[in-house]
Amino acid sequence: MKNSAQEKFVYNAWYIAAWPSELEDQPLARTILDEKIVLFRDKSGKVAALEDRCCHRAAPLSFGKVMTTGIQCGYHGMVFDSAGICIDNPGAGTDSKQYTVRSFPIVEQQNFIWIWMGDNSKADENKIIEYPHHEMSDDWSFEFSHYHIAANYIFMMDNLMDLTHLAYVHTSTIGGNPEDHAAASMEVTTTETGVKYMRWMLNSQPPPTFVAAAGFKGKVDRWSNFEYVAPSSVLQRNGALDVGKGAVDNQEQEGGISIRLFHHVTPETATSCHYFWSSAARGVVRDSNAGKKFQDDIAAAFLEDKAMVEAQQSIVSAQPHRELLSRTHDKAVALERKALHKMLACE
Repeated sequence: MKNSAQEKFVYNAWYIAAWPSELEDQPLARTILDEKIVLFRDKSGKVAALEDRCCHRAAPLSFGKVMTTGIQCGYHGMVFDSAGICIDNPGAGTDSKQYTVRSFPIVEQQNFIWIWMGDNSKADENKIIEYPHHEMSDDWSFEFSHYHIAANYIFMMDNLMDLTHLAYVHTSTIGGNPEDHAAASMEVTTTETGVKYMRWMLNSQPPPTFVAAAGFKGKVDRWSNFEYVAPSSVLQRNGALDVGKGAVDNQEQEGGISIRLFHHVTPETATSCHYFWSSAARGVVRDSNAGKKFQDDIAAAFLEDKAMVEAQQSIVSAQPHRELLSRTHDKAVALERKALHKMLACE
């Protein structure tokens, strides 16, 4: 298997640039696909993304401030609108053909802020992933977070597409018994946009987080449904029911615990990325101690993933020519890579 440090970026794709809550009164500097970007929300509420470089003297626009209809450079006061056109050039008038900065297509929907880093003419909004769960606040209570990770984004994608690590990395939270994980059954199928799998751990010991959140007294039937959408998204549905409740036939029934997670890993550089995730559970009392502990455990588990993949990156960077090996459990990972390479080939 090819080292993740050698993977290139897919440019013609939608990436999460930020959560809406990250954009308030101040501009936000963020590096995406090796490009320095400034994100801001103007006074009308419109979100924009520009290169973080004033065309005048290369000052970072993120050092400036948000104005009514754009962002003002903090060096000489030039104001650029959401299209990157200078609309105020103090003391000198404006010339939009000369004073412009690159703008990036941006879409805000379903509590995501998506950015397109490639050819603007190919930025088809219909290719943005639909995720209506973020609009179901009456049924689900969501937690949103962003981690900066010092590792190539593919390490995180691989991590999500092979759950056999849970019993070893997440022993105190969402892991579970190693023998149960080793005996899990998994059906893997390809899709038009990537790969998905359904994984079952029948008659298994529930992990500590599930016991604390849902109050399980004995063994459970536990499922994990993951879908990878190339290049950078994973949609997760998982949960558990007491053995004998018919979980295989109906995962949406009352009782037990159901979990929804959205994972997205936006490349920053060849050895760093932005990990965006949202999580919610049904079967846990909203705003209860158990509900808070559930979200705390999820956050802790993802920090454990962060520590592991950063350690992997450190070793791969020191030995970049050594190959990574595959094993039986890596079928979904292999198909994930295949989908990614298909997108890269198109570019």
